[in-house]
Amino acid sequence: MFKDYYRERTVLVTGHTGFKGGWLALWLKTLGANVWGLSLPSPTNPNFHEILGAAAFVGEIECDIRDLSAVRQALKRIRPTIVFHLAAQSIVRRSYVEPLETLEVNALGTAHILEAIRLEDINCICVVITSDKCYENKEWEFAYRENDPLGGYDVYSMSKAVTELIAQSWNKSFFTGNRNLGPIVTVRAGNVIGGGDYAVDRIVPDCIRALVENRPILVRHPFAVRPWQHVLECLSGYLWLGARLAQESKASKLVSSFNFGPEPSSRQSVRRLVEEILACWPGKWEDASNSTAPHEAHLLSLSIEKAGALLGWYPVWDFGVAVRKTVEWYSERHHKKSENMLDFSTAQITSYVGDAMSKKVAWAVE
Repeated sequence: MFKDYYRERTVLVTGHTGFKGGWLALWLKTLGANVWGLSLPSPTNPNFHEILGAAAFVGEIECDIRDLSAVRQALKRIRPTIVFHLAAQSIVRRSYVEPLETLEVNALGTAHILEAIRLEDINCICVVITSDKCYENKEWEFAYRENDPLGGYDVYSMSKAVTELIAQSWNKSFFTGNRNLGPIVTVRAGNVIGGGDYAVDRIVPDCIRALVENRPILVRHPFAVRPWQHVLECLSGYLWLGARLAQESKASKLVSSFNFGPEPSSRQSVRRLVEEILACWPGKWEDASNSTAPHEAHLLSLSIEKAGALLGWYPVWDFGVAVRKTVEWYSERHHKKSENMLDFSTAQITSYVGDAMSKKVAWAVE
């Protein structure tokens, strides 16, 4: 897989104590990488990181990416071959409460990662993970392409658009012309679901908490439409792009931005998502719409034509499978009380890879 690129490579995952960062670290470990993590402690209890323990990492550094000196020391120690930068304030509603924190972590924190790489003269690939919400959302039916305008109604979305601009600027100003530095790319995913997410104000964790506590699920925006995808989908895109970049010059078309979203059939309403979850884990939901609540996008979708054309990347699991695999993970941990969620999580990666091989997706067969 991935041209066996990651075996014995030193890989840094920032935000490794988070949901997506944890799954990425685990997958990298199965690929034979020497994985380092850089992050603050997990903000939730329970969390996915506690399942990984030290099994996925050769080293972990607790660090606030708003501290350039600390980030620089960490990068100097690790000297990675490739960086996946996921550390972020990732909740839209929190950005209304902590707007400056959101901007500092997402925008300035990213600048610190890139500046530390530059100052320490580390020749590495840097994959900056942003969000589908970085686009100027016009609430239309069309899927956003990588060359569509950036923007953001809320501070979170704006901070992700700024992060995109920071990555582009650092790459053009300092990295492209310096042969001692590698390329910087940005990647944008859809609404990611999967086991191990316990964030506040995200619909799947909200559902699971309600189901575990045997109470109705309160749904804030039942008719909002999102591009739902399993966490392993976008991670496969990140990993494949990183491996391909290692074989390309910095003048390559791959040194750019990419969407890694689901097929159009996975663009479903929040209500449909909740109903699919309840089909796997019986319970009830209630409409908790509030016209005075902070603004959140109603309609959002991504075009993945570029990823298909340039990378041969395509989704593997459809909407129904993604939801089922997600609920199975939570059921295994909270209903069946499994004591070995590390093996169960690894088995889900193996299952996903097997399905990708069956579909002859490029990263699984080349």
